[in-house]
Amino acid sequence: MKYTKIKHLSHPHDDLMLVDSPQAPYKCDGCKELGFRRCYQCEDCNFHLHEECAMPDSSAFHPLFRKCDFRFYENAPGNRARYCDACGKDVLGFVYQCLHKEAHDLHPCCMKLPRTLIGDGVKLHLSDMVSSKCQKCGSKEISKGFRGWSYESTCGKYCYHVACVKDLVIENWRKGYFDGHNDVNDQILSNMAIQIKVPNEDIVQQSEGSSYRSKKASKYWKIAKLALKLIISAIFGDPISGFTALIESVVSS
Repeated sequence: MKYTKIKHLSHPHDDLMLVDSPQAPYKCDGCKELGFRRCYQCEDCNFHLHEECAMPDSSAFHPLFRKCDFRFYENAPGNRARYCDACGKDVLGFVYQCLHKEAHDLHPCCMKLPRTLIGDGVKLHLSDMVSSKCQKCGSKEISKGFRGWSYESTCGKYCYHVACVKDLVIENWRKGYFDGHNDVNDQILSNMAIQIKVPNEDIVQQSEGSSYRSKKASKYWKIAKLALKLIISAIFGDPISGFTALIESVVSS
């Protein structure tokens, strides 16, 4: 059950209201991560919480960590710096941490990522062991010795790191392209379209002079577009019309 108004210990003086994208984007005051999706917002100040951060589970399990029993914390226990085992980003606030001595950490939004994404005939699975390289960074690893999580198609041809898709948005946010005043669609189209690399330009080059290859390349690009669209929607919320238009513009360019 979703509550439209809640009290939260991290912001005890005012009620928080459930609202659709309050600005584009907002920074969650719980986990300190970026957000586009619906959130709980204070009407009197610039305070926001992801839905996952506002109403967390006190304990949780994740199928990619079958031997782990996770607990929710507003601040990760211990003194050392920690990172999310899903996306590799720093843990700066709310977190799920397992009870092992060498504990795993997950951002609340990463903990809640769907295991399977399906749309228009495309099916993607969330995995920590993939058979193909990420279509954006060209590697199986996010960094040396760290794979993180990826969404990969059943056929294994289409794969994107969760971290790489998050980076696409975060990098542009840090450059100041999102000021909260312009339409999300316009911002993303103008500032991010050239940064998404729909995979394997070689397929397009090979298609020249061959009707069969051209049709094969067209099908490949269509599926790649749909895969990326599904992943972005899963991470940042659905629907985001700007992302749909963004990917359409990349594929048609």
